[in-house]
Amino acid sequence: MHNGTTITQFIIEEQRHVAGATGDFTSLLNDIVTACKVISNMVNQGALVGVLGSAESENIQGETQKKLDILTNEVFIKSNEWAGHLAAMASEEMDTIYDIPAKYPRGKYLLTFDPLDGSSNIDVNVSVGTIFSILRIQGGDGAPSERDFLQAGTQQVAAGYALYGPSTMMVLTTGKGVNGFTLDQSIGEFILTHPDMTIPADTREFAINASNMRFWEPAVKRYVQECLDGKEGPRGDDFNMRWIASMVAEVHRILTRGGVFMYPIDSKMKSKGLGGKLRLLYEANPMSFIVEQAGGGSITGAERIMDLQPESLHQRVPVILGSKNEVERILGYHDQA
Repeated sequence: MHNGTTITQFIIEEQRHVAGATGDFTSLLNDIVTACKVISNMVNQGALVGVLGSAESENIQGETQKKLDILTNEVFIKSNEWAGHLAAMASEEMDTIYDIPAKYPRGKYLLTFDPLDGSSNIDVNVSVGTIFSILRIQGGDGAPSERDFLQAGTQQVAAGYALYGPSTMMVLTTGKGVNGFTLDQSIGEFILTHPDMTIPADTREFAINASNMRFWEPAVKRYVQECLDGKEGPRGDDFNMRWIASMVAEVHRILTRGGVFMYPIDSKMKSKGLGGKLRLLYEANPMSFIVEQAGGGSITGAERIMDLQPESLHQRVPVILGSKNEVERILGYHDQA
């Protein structure tokens, strides 16, 4: 029998500190938690239930979808469409927004999500995750549109991710710090195991796909080269380099021990007319909210990510986030460029 705080208990206790709270937001978070439990089970079963491999289709970004991309997207929709908390949803895997069916009541929140971040790793049994963000719908009672989702990251009500690794974890912020919960499989509950998560301001670890080095902008090249130069270089210290190709796993490592994650803009992306690799609404904004609430920083290179005004549902941006002092150093290098 566990003696810890369940995520449901934690959310309810947080709600008690909010004047006029109706329980609507708490219930929405619980529905999201349920969806992540279902996805965790699907990921853990893998080849045993035939969910690995390609779906032979592409999403709106032109990326080949895995079977689990489609299945997990459906799980998120079915878990959250019925309860009356949401006005609409938007997913990295869907071309347009998902309107709540007329047979269900419509709520005051909007949900954006990446149902299976890092899905390219799923067939080789590397950690993957789910990322989500909650916004309030602005304006009147009319049918929601894409425009309603185009809110700056500073407008987020909550953000979180689930990490499906050796254990399944849920990391959540509602704007009052960051807390981590581990799924106890024996009772089917997330238990608070990582309260008040904070990112060390300094680090000797960075994560970047070094195969793209020849395409990087000068500021990023300068920063990475200084790290690689080690004790003999201008930083006077040795750095370690990491790369998992799963944003959830990269950010989780940073939350637990510090570091910097970089997916910068480069000349290859620019030549294709792309503003970056990662999606602003589904990846960059929610992760930036979490990282900043844990004391870190998050920028495109030249500006704070959460200050950006989204222009489209699937807008891409460069992302550099993690330990505050290193992020500020990289920002300074961009200012000098």
